[in-house]
Amino acid sequence: MTAQLALSTYRCRAIPEAAVRAAASGVRWIDTAPNYATGRAQDLLAPALADHPALRIATKAGYFTAATGADAVNAGVLTEDQAMVGHSLTPDYVRWQTGRNREQLGRERLDLVLLHNPERAHPGDRVALHRAMREAFVVLEEAVAAGHVAGYGIATWAGVEEEAFTVGELLALAAEAAGGRHHLVAVQLPVSLVMMTPITQALHGRGPLPAAAGAGLRVMASAPLHGGELPGMVDQELADLIRPGLTPAQACVLAVASCPTCYKKRAELTT
Repeated sequence: MTAQLALSTYRCRAIPEAAVRAAASGVRWIDTAPNYATGRAQDLLAPALADHPALRIATKAGYFTAATGADAVNAGVLTEDQAMVGHSLTPDYVRWQTGRNREQLGRERLDLVLLHNPERAHPGDRVALHRAMREAFVVLEEAVAAGHVAGYGIATWAGVEEEAFTVGELLALAAEAAGGRHHLVAVQLPVSLVMMTPITQALHGRGPLPAAAGAGLRVMASAPLHGGELPGMVDQELADLIRPGLTPAQACVLAVASCPTCYKKRAELTT
Protein backbone atom coordinates (compact mmCIF):
# COMPACT_ATOMS: atom_id res chain seq x y z
CA MET A 1 0.00 0.00 0.00
CA THR A 2 1.30 3.43 -0.88
CA ALA A 3 1.15 6.36 1.53
CA GLN A 4 -2.25 7.98 1.78
CA LEU A 5 -3.16 11.60 2.42
CA ALA A 6 -5.29 12.48 5.41
CA LEU A 7 -6.83 15.82 6.36
CA SER A 8 -5.70 17.62 9.49
CA THR A 9 -7.83 20.37 10.98
CA TYR A 10 -4.84 22.07 12.60
CA ARG A 11 -4.57 25.61 11.20
CA CYS A 12 -7.45 24.79 8.84
CA ARG A 13 -9.46 27.96 8.15
CA ALA A 14 -12.50 26.29 6.56
CA ILE A 15 -12.97 22.99 8.35
CA PRO A 16 -16.47 22.00 7.09
CA GLU A 17 -15.59 22.79 3.48
CA ALA A 18 -12.21 21.06 3.73
CA ALA A 19 -13.79 17.93 5.22
CA VAL A 20 -16.39 17.70 2.44
CA ARG A 21 -13.76 18.21 -0.26
CA ALA A 22 -11.46 15.66 1.38
CA ALA A 23 -14.24 13.08 1.45
CA ALA A 24 -15.04 13.75 -2.21
CA SER A 25 -11.35 13.27 -3.07
CA GLY A 26 -11.23 9.85 -1.46
CA VAL A 27 -9.53 10.81 1.81
CA ARG A 28 -10.24 8.15 4.43
CA TRP A 29 -8.96 9.82 7.62
CA ILE A 30 -9.46 13.20 9.29
CA ASP A 31 -7.19 14.19 12.18
CA THR A 32 -8.41 16.68 14.78
CA ALA A 33 -8.11 17.65 18.45
CA PRO A 34 -10.22 19.35 21.14
CA ASN A 35 -8.03 22.47 21.09
CA TYR A 36 -7.96 23.01 17.31
CA ALA A 37 -9.79 26.04 15.90
CA THR A 38 -9.94 27.52 19.43
CA GLY A 39 -11.91 24.48 20.55
CA ARG A 40 -14.45 24.49 17.71
CA ALA A 41 -12.90 21.97 15.30
CA GLN A 42 -14.84 18.93 16.45
CA ASP A 43 -18.23 20.68 16.39
CA LEU A 44 -17.45 21.98 12.91
CA LEU A 45 -16.53 18.49 11.71
CA ALA A 46 -19.65 16.77 13.00
CA PRO A 47 -21.98 17.54 10.04
CA ALA A 48 -19.43 16.29 7.48
CA LEU A 49 -18.87 13.12 9.49
CA ALA A 50 -22.61 12.53 9.65
CA ASP A 51 -22.91 12.98 5.88
CA HIS A 52 -19.87 10.79 5.18
CA PRO A 53 -19.97 7.90 7.68
CA ALA A 54 -17.11 6.11 5.91
CA LEU A 55 -14.70 8.84 7.03
CA ARG A 56 -12.52 7.70 9.90
CA ILE A 57 -11.65 10.13 12.66
CA ALA A 58 -8.52 10.49 14.79
CA THR A 59 -8.85 12.84 17.73
CA LYS A 60 -6.84 13.50 20.86
CA ALA A 61 -6.70 14.03 24.61
CA GLY A 62 -4.07 16.22 26.23
CA TYR A 63 -4.23 19.87 25.23
CA PHE A 64 -7.38 21.85 25.91
CA THR A 65 -8.59 25.44 25.61
CA ALA A 66 -9.31 27.68 28.60
CA ALA A 67 -13.05 27.20 28.06
CA THR A 68 -12.70 23.41 28.01
CA GLY A 69 -10.51 23.62 31.11
CA ALA A 70 -13.25 25.53 32.90
CA ASP A 71 -15.79 22.88 31.88
CA ALA A 72 -13.44 20.18 33.17
CA VAL A 73 -13.16 21.97 36.51
CA ASN A 74 -16.94 22.25 36.73
CA ALA A 75 -17.18 18.54 35.93
CA GLY A 76 -14.78 17.77 38.79
CA VAL A 77 -12.13 16.11 36.61
CA LEU A 78 -9.49 18.85 36.93
CA THR A 79 -8.54 21.23 39.70
CA GLU A 80 -8.25 24.92 38.91
CA ASP A 81 -4.45 24.64 39.13
CA GLN A 82 -4.44 21.73 36.67
CA ALA A 83 -6.71 23.64 34.29
CA MET A 84 -4.31 26.58 34.27
CA VAL A 85 -1.65 24.34 32.67
CA GLY A 86 -3.74 23.70 29.56
CA HIS A 87 -2.61 20.08 29.25
CA SER A 88 -3.38 16.94 31.21
CA LEU A 89 -3.02 13.17 31.01
CA THR A 90 -4.74 12.42 34.32
CA PRO A 91 -7.10 9.44 34.10
CA ASP A 92 -10.20 11.43 35.07
CA TYR A 93 -9.50 14.06 32.44
CA VAL A 94 -8.67 11.55 29.66
CA ARG A 95 -11.89 9.64 30.42
CA TRP A 96 -13.95 12.84 30.41
CA GLN A 97 -12.32 14.26 27.29
CA THR A 98 -12.81 11.02 25.38
CA GLY A 99 -16.53 11.14 26.14
CA ARG A 100 -16.68 14.82 25.19
CA ASN A 101 -14.93 14.03 21.89
CA ARG A 102 -17.62 11.46 21.09
CA GLU A 103 -20.37 13.97 21.82
CA GLN A 104 -18.82 16.80 19.79
CA LEU A 105 -18.03 14.59 16.80
CA GLY A 106 -21.38 12.81 16.89
CA ARG A 107 -19.80 9.38 16.90
CA GLU A 108 -20.77 6.49 19.17
CA ARG A 109 -17.29 5.05 18.67
CA LEU A 110 -14.10 6.94 17.92
CA ASP A 111 -11.76 5.31 15.43
CA LEU A 112 -8.62 6.57 17.13
CA VAL A 113 -7.75 8.57 20.25
CA LEU A 114 -4.19 9.87 20.51
CA LEU A 115 -2.50 11.23 23.63
CA HIS A 116 -1.57 14.73 22.46
CA ASN A 117 2.11 15.57 22.97
CA PRO A 118 2.37 13.41 26.10
CA GLU A 119 5.93 14.63 26.66
CA ARG A 120 4.34 17.90 27.78
CA ALA A 121 3.02 16.23 30.95
CA HIS A 122 6.33 15.67 32.79
CA PRO A 123 9.18 17.28 30.85
CA GLY A 124 12.55 15.88 31.87
CA ASP A 125 11.08 13.18 34.15
CA ARG A 126 10.81 9.95 32.15
CA VAL A 127 9.66 7.86 35.13
CA ALA A 128 6.75 10.18 35.93
CA LEU A 129 5.89 10.55 32.26
CA HIS A 130 5.79 6.81 31.64
CA ARG A 131 3.63 6.30 34.72
CA ALA A 132 1.20 8.98 33.51
CA MET A 133 1.06 7.48 30.02
CA ARG A 134 0.47 3.98 31.37
CA GLU A 135 -2.41 5.28 33.52
CA ALA A 136 -3.89 7.07 30.50
CA PHE A 137 -3.56 3.90 28.45
CA VAL A 138 -5.54 2.04 31.13
CA VAL A 139 -8.42 4.50 30.62
CA LEU A 140 -8.23 4.10 26.85
CA GLU A 141 -8.21 0.30 27.16
CA GLU A 142 -11.39 0.65 29.23
CA ALA A 143 -12.90 2.80 26.48
CA VAL A 144 -12.03 0.13 23.91
CA ALA A 145 -13.64 -2.57 26.08
CA ALA A 146 -16.79 -0.43 26.37
CA GLY A 147 -16.98 -0.06 22.59
CA HIS A 148 -16.39 3.69 22.71
CA VAL A 149 -12.95 3.66 21.04
CA ALA A 150 -11.53 1.33 18.37
CA GLY A 151 -7.86 1.98 19.14
CA TYR A 152 -5.45 4.50 20.59
CA GLY A 153 -1.94 5.85 20.22
CA ILE A 154 0.19 8.93 20.69
CA ALA A 155 0.62 12.13 18.71
CA THR A 156 3.99 13.62 19.56
CA TRP A 157 5.95 16.58 18.30
CA ALA A 158 9.26 16.12 20.11
CA GLY A 159 8.84 13.14 22.44
CA VAL A 160 10.70 10.63 20.29
CA GLU A 161 13.46 13.00 19.19
CA GLU A 162 14.00 14.18 22.77
CA GLU A 163 14.07 10.53 23.91
CA ALA A 164 11.15 10.94 26.30
CA PHE A 165 10.00 7.53 25.03
CA THR A 166 10.68 5.03 22.27
CA VAL A 167 8.25 2.98 20.21
CA GLY A 168 9.32 -0.08 22.17
CA GLU A 169 8.58 1.65 25.47
CA LEU A 170 5.14 2.72 24.22
CA LEU A 171 4.32 -0.88 23.33
CA ALA A 172 5.52 -2.09 26.71
CA LEU A 173 3.46 0.54 28.57
CA ALA A 174 0.37 -0.42 26.58
CA ALA A 175 0.90 -4.10 27.33
CA GLU A 176 1.20 -3.29 31.03
CA ALA A 177 -1.95 -1.16 30.90
CA ALA A 178 -3.93 -3.90 29.16
CA GLY A 179 -2.49 -6.76 31.17
CA GLY A 180 -1.48 -8.45 27.93
CA ARG A 181 -2.95 -7.86 24.46
CA HIS A 182 -3.31 -4.12 23.96
CA HIS A 183 -5.00 -1.72 21.53
CA LEU A 184 -2.18 0.75 20.93
CA VAL A 185 -2.40 0.95 17.15
CA ALA A 186 -0.88 4.25 15.97
CA VAL A 187 2.02 6.65 16.31
CA GLN A 188 1.86 10.17 14.89
CA LEU A 189 4.98 12.32 14.62
CA PRO A 190 6.27 15.12 12.38
CA VAL A 191 8.04 14.08 9.18
CA SER A 192 9.02 16.69 6.61
CA LEU A 193 11.89 18.40 4.81
CA VAL A 194 12.20 20.49 8.00
CA MET A 195 11.82 17.61 10.46
CA MET A 196 14.25 15.34 8.61
CA THR A 197 15.53 13.13 11.43
CA PRO A 198 12.93 10.34 11.02
CA ILE A 199 13.61 10.22 7.27
CA THR A 200 17.39 10.11 7.75
CA GLN A 201 17.06 7.35 10.34
CA ALA A 202 14.65 5.34 8.19
CA LEU A 203 17.11 5.42 5.29
CA HIS A 204 19.43 3.41 7.55
CA GLY A 205 16.67 1.10 8.79
CA ARG A 206 16.43 2.60 12.27
CA GLY A 207 14.42 5.14 14.22
CA PRO A 208 10.71 5.40 15.09
CA LEU A 209 9.28 4.86 11.61
CA PRO A 210 10.72 1.38 10.97
CA ALA A 211 10.09 0.47 14.62
CA ALA A 212 6.42 1.48 14.44
CA ALA A 213 5.81 -0.11 11.04
CA GLY A 214 7.61 -3.26 12.12
CA ALA A 215 5.30 -3.54 15.12
CA GLY A 216 2.26 -3.23 12.86
CA LEU A 217 1.35 0.24 14.06
CA ARG A 218 -0.33 2.83 11.88
CA VAL A 219 2.33 5.43 11.05
CA MET A 220 0.89 8.94 10.77
CA ALA A 221 3.36 11.48 9.41
CA SER A 222 2.12 14.85 10.63
CA ALA A 223 2.95 18.29 9.22
CA PRO A 224 4.55 17.19 5.91
CA LEU A 225 4.15 20.84 4.83
CA HIS A 226 5.31 22.08 8.26
CA GLY A 227 2.06 23.80 9.04
CA GLY A 228 1.80 25.28 5.55
CA GLU A 229 5.13 27.08 5.80
CA LEU A 230 7.31 24.66 3.84
CA PRO A 231 6.10 25.32 0.24
CA GLY A 232 7.20 28.95 0.61
CA MET A 233 10.64 27.78 1.71
CA VAL A 234 11.18 25.39 -1.23
CA ASP A 235 12.03 26.95 -4.58
CA GLN A 236 11.32 25.39 -7.98
CA GLU A 237 14.91 24.26 -8.38
CA LEU A 238 14.67 22.09 -5.27
CA ALA A 239 11.22 20.84 -6.29
CA ASP A 240 12.59 19.79 -9.70
CA LEU A 241 15.47 18.02 -7.97
CA ILE A 242 12.94 15.90 -6.07
CA ARG A 243 10.94 15.25 -9.24
CA PRO A 244 10.85 17.49 -12.33
CA GLY A 245 7.54 19.21 -12.95
CA LEU A 246 6.17 19.09 -9.43
CA THR A 247 5.10 22.20 -7.55
CA PRO A 248 6.99 22.89 -4.31
CA ALA A 249 4.02 21.64 -2.27
CA GLN A 250 3.80 18.42 -4.27
CA ALA A 251 7.53 17.87 -3.93
CA CYS A 252 7.38 18.32 -0.16
CA VAL A 253 4.61 15.74 0.16
CA LEU A 254 6.37 13.30 -2.17
CA ALA A 255 9.57 13.53 -0.13
CA VAL A 256 7.66 12.31 2.93
CA ALA A 257 5.58 9.75 1.05
CA SER A 258 8.78 8.26 -0.42
CA CYS A 259 10.33 7.70 3.01
CA PRO A 260 11.41 4.02 3.25
CA THR A 261 8.77 3.34 5.91
CA CYS A 262 5.98 5.74 5.01
CA TYR A 263 5.03 3.70 1.97
CA LYS A 264 4.45 0.55 3.96
CA LYS A 265 1.08 -0.55 5.28
CA ARG A 266 -0.97 1.75 7.52
CA ALA A 267 0.74 5.01 6.66
CA GLU A 268 -1.00 8.39 6.39
CA LEU A 269 0.31 11.89 5.81
CA THR A 270 -1.75 14.45 7.74
CA THR A 271 -1.58 17.81 6.00
